[in-house]
Amino acid sequence: MTEASLNQSPFEQISNLLDSKHVQYQVIEHASEGKSEEVAKIRGTEVGQGAKALVCQIRGQSKYQYLLVISAGDRKVDFKKLAEAIQVKRVSMASVETAFELTACVPGSVPPFSFHDALTVIADHDIFNRFDEIAFNAGSLSKSIKMKSQDYLQIVQPILLDIIQEV
Repeated sequence: MTEASLNQSPFEQISNLLDSKHVQYQVIEHASEGKSEEVAKIRGTEVGQGAKALVCQIRGQSKYQYLLVISAGDRKVDFKKLAEAIQVKRVSMASVETAFELTACVPGSVPPFSFHDALTVIADHDIFNRFDEIAFNAGSLSKSIKMKSQDYLQIVQPILLDIIQEV
């Protein structure tokens, strides 16, 4: 995190980043909601357009390493597949406390952006193949952002993998 970003909310960090890249996006303010299905209705989007962000941990040499794992709102991450793809023994969800330390967000509000050096972004390619636009909670349960998938990929440059459970 940069010194300036420490004083900004996650929403401000995201909107400032998108503005600095001259990206078009839409901010949607709504009642607090953390469930993918409900927030999709509020946003007027499909559930699958929701970019769900999970803070995960892998066991490293003598410390934990952390991932921000992005998937479509209508899909579930296959943690075994993820571990195999990144060649580690095990990947699991980080604790709520750790997730908050790394993102400054409560569960359900974590955006698909990392502003912490210890948090590597990995995304399943499925959401970007299916939808031209993604939507996500922007560091708040009551603020969402909708933007073009290609703009997201260009700015964030996540590691793209096949990590969702087979349906």
